[in-house]
Amino acid sequence: MAFPGLKYASSGLLAALRAGSRLGRRTGKKGKNPATPPSVAAQEAADATASPVASLAPLTEIIGSYLEPKDVERVREAYRFADQAHLGQFRASGSPYISHPIAVTEICAGWKLDVNALSAALLHDVMEDQGIAKHELAEKFGPEVAELVDGLSKLDRLDFATKAEQQAESFRKMLLAMARDVRVILIKLADRLHNMRTLDAVNPEKRRRIARETLDIYAPIAHRLGLNLLFRELQDLCFAAMYPNRYQVLYKAVLAARGNRREVITKIADSVRASLPAAGIEAEVTGREKTLYGIYRKMVDQKKSFSDVLDIYGFRVIVHTLPECYLALGTLHQLYRPVPGKFKDYIAIPKVNGYQSLHTTLVGPYGTPVEFQFRTRDMHHVAEEGVASHWLYKGADLTLNDLQKRTHQWLQSLLDIQSQTGDSGEFLEHVKVDLFPDAVYVFTPRGKIISLPRGATPVDFAYAIHTDIGNQAVAAKVNGEFVPLRTELNSGDTVEIVTSPASRPNAQWLNYVRTGRARSEIRHYLRTVKYEESVAFGERLLSQALQELHMPMPATDDPAWQKLARSTGASSREEILADIGLGKRLAAVVARRFAPEHQLVATTAAAVDELTSARSAPILI
Repeated sequence: MAFPGLKYASSGLLAALRAGSRLGRRTGKKGKNPATPPSVAAQEAADATASPVASLAPLTEIIGSYLEPKDVERVREAYRFADQAHLGQFRASGSPYISHPIAVTEICAGWKLDVNALSAALLHDVMEDQGIAKHELAEKFGPEVAELVDGLSKLDRLDFATKAEQQAESFRKMLLAMARDVRVILIKLADRLHNMRTLDAVNPEKRRRIARETLDIYAPIAHRLGLNLLFRELQDLCFAAMYPNRYQVLYKAVLAARGNRREVITKIADSVRASLPAAGIEAEVTGREKTLYGIYRKMVDQKKSFSDVLDIYGFRVIVHTLPECYLALGTLHQLYRPVPGKFKDYIAIPKVNGYQSLHTTLVGPYGTPVEFQFRTRDMHHVAEEGVASHWLYKGADLTLNDLQKRTHQWLQSLLDIQSQTGDSGEFLEHVKVDLFPDAVYVFTPRGKIISLPRGATPVDFAYAIHTDIGNQAVAAKVNGEFVPLRTELNSGDTVEIVTSPASRPNAQWLNYVRTGRARSEIRHYLRTVKYEESVAFGERLLSQALQELHMPMPATDDPAWQKLARSTGASSREEILADIGLGKRLAAVVARRFAPEHQLVATTAAAVDELTSARSAPILI
């Protein structure tokens, strides 16, 4: 299956796609899962670029440009180890399996990742596929490489009841490793990108499943980390894999439209390139085209035909300084009429992934709407490569503090959600919610900007400020007026939360909150409250049972609790009481364990006497 239109999705994509088209998907053993025959176009691309055996030369050429010779040798050593580990293993296309780790490492080298990350990329499947132990990797390549590889390795299928449970728990493991070291997810995204580029070697059902997982999880993660080049490519690859017929139809329509609108686009480009220098602005002006998946989503979401989607083409204006962004914007607003309501200032209020640009849509010749983006060179680096800019432009005067801070905050939020959720499936759902790409930007009463997913409510806002604010929320004011807590917030709203120490989270809030943090905090509180109530109820039941034995309730620190916990398999006094409150243990049975043996005998005898006398007493009518 060939995806010819992808060459228009992002710069350099066709070459990358051809480079990977020969490599196919993985198989565990030689001869299993035979590859489906590639399409004619894919075969021609492979013939043009393929070599019969996977070569390390392109990789060593890339890393040799920025690594010390001793570090290049360390990467070679990791390659030799991986090559031996995967000996006899082939991909679905029939290629030696080592071709896949090499391709993944080349992508990572394109981001100029360090020697440990590159070594981990080459070794990323040896623990999972070949059973090599973590301590072996640590001894040979160091603990840092071993930790990275471990974070990328799936958990054993045999440890879980279902494949879905295994996948969810493996994903949680990877995200938590990512929170400790962001290089884990960069390697994983490179792994997924290469697998998506070579997806034509697997059967259609598996192809669609992998594409859906990529579209739901990995593409949004790339977007959340500011890796927009990668994000756009993954989206188009998923679109081609999931809906090949729609992809081909849309691709041909875009080709035809490009030819029809070439005159208009050329005329606009010439006018812009002439007007900016006249205003004293030195700028780089490049054309850009919406991705096929972006066009498709707009058609579906807005129920439009292709002919109704007019803003397919646009321009990017890259200038030297921040003030020049606004100056260039004003210059072009004088050249062409702006479309009302289409101006967005992402420089003053960056997106959650650190993206900064000015956006405007202008009415060009013949009434053609054209989108323009204005940004500095530094903003462009961050917009395209996101967190990878930290390695790519390490020597440049690039301000990454804000991006790194936002990334750290998001990763920390994953740890917070993880600490509140015991179930891996629930954790995965929370993360999916937080990866929702659209965002609204609202203000606290003091003017602080809070970013929330579209559809968020004052309850989401409250938990974004602080857990205690969310737990004690009773009402909300939006722009000075009281509104229901389920009200959807819009960008620009000023939100104030009214709290009360006596207020507690409401289970109904789960029906409309949108953030993973709010959802996990509410569920955690409800579980905690239920547990605490069970402990209190169990304590009352046990106290009554002990009174019948004429015994007081043992003190909290009484060693008898520890003895009882050991004998019953409970972990603590609270667990024993909670079990009583939930009906899992009988209060009378637990109470008898506290009573001395002679007292139990006396009590039992008294109970028998009472029962006997009751049976012999006359019945009064």
